[in-house]
Amino acid sequence: MTSSSRPRVLVTRAVFPEHVARLEARVDATFNQADVPLDVDEVARRLDGVEGLLCASGDKIDSLLVRRATTLRVVSTISVGTNHIDLDACRARAIVVTNTPDVLTETTADFGWALMMAAARRVTESEHWLRAGLWQRWSLDQFLGVDVHHATLGIVGMGRIGQALARRAAGFSMTVVYNNRSRLPAAIEEECRARFVSRDELFRTADHVILVLPYTRDNHHTIGAAELASMKPTATLTNIARGGLVDEDALADALTEGRLGAAGLDVYEGEPAINPRLLALERVALTPHLGSASRATRAAMGRLAIDNLVEALEGREPPNRIA
Repeated sequence: MTSSSRPRVLVTRAVFPEHVARLEARVDATFNQADVPLDVDEVARRLDGVEGLLCASGDKIDSLLVRRATTLRVVSTISVGTNHIDLDACRARAIVVTNTPDVLTETTADFGWALMMAAARRVTESEHWLRAGLWQRWSLDQFLGVDVHHATLGIVGMGRIGQALARRAAGFSMTVVYNNRSRLPAAIEEECRARFVSRDELFRTADHVILVLPYTRDNHHTIGAAELASMKPTATLTNIARGGLVDEDALADALTEGRLGAAGLDVYEGEPAINPRLLALERVALTPHLGSASRATRAAMGRLAIDNLVEALEGREPPNRIA
């Protein structure tokens, strides 16, 4: 295949050197290695005459962009979530869309566990206090958190990552309850030592609630004032899924009024902008969408996204097609 006959690809984000080499071996790619933020208009301009798009969860691939990208045939995202892509618009144009599941499961579960622990034990709050030079003495009631061991973990969304979290809970002698669109097979429940319960029971009984369900228009703000009001005042809420799942103002109200123990958030409704009310609160651990952020996992995600892209561009069925 000559260079002139190879498909043209736009890469919206900086990628690792091995990803650049992997792409250059198969396609004619335009890179954004400076990682300059590209708005929708700039992406549309750069997609003129381009057949493939390699993007990430922060890139908005809306219906207007899809209509303007008249030569686009494949969108490959370096993420599991696809709520940044208008899938209906892509289907209407017969544009193939792929994502990167599986390769980030264990790393994201590790991080979810770390964030839950940080919220429960007030790790970030106490670190900021220490760094400010405020630690003068030890005291019995200093930064008291809540235990994770022998507590009840409530997992909302029991897919791959939810199951990985449940497996980790065994090491902390936790009781695990979960809610999912459909109940898991008995063998998986046994492996995860998890019990299926209603949403109401989960929020009412769990000491630690962690969200790992996919975001859709139908479950926008699925965690709102009512769900938060039903939780224990000592409970923690951790979100490593998508920001739009949580009503952030309702969460800020619950934390401010002492109706919730703490929260750990890795995702936000308007990211990278953060609700200023959350920034002002002490009992919330905040991280910048780091769930899959290990070098090995991000490299694997990039490789899979590239393989998806190239397979589709060359007329074969990609491993992880979702539209």
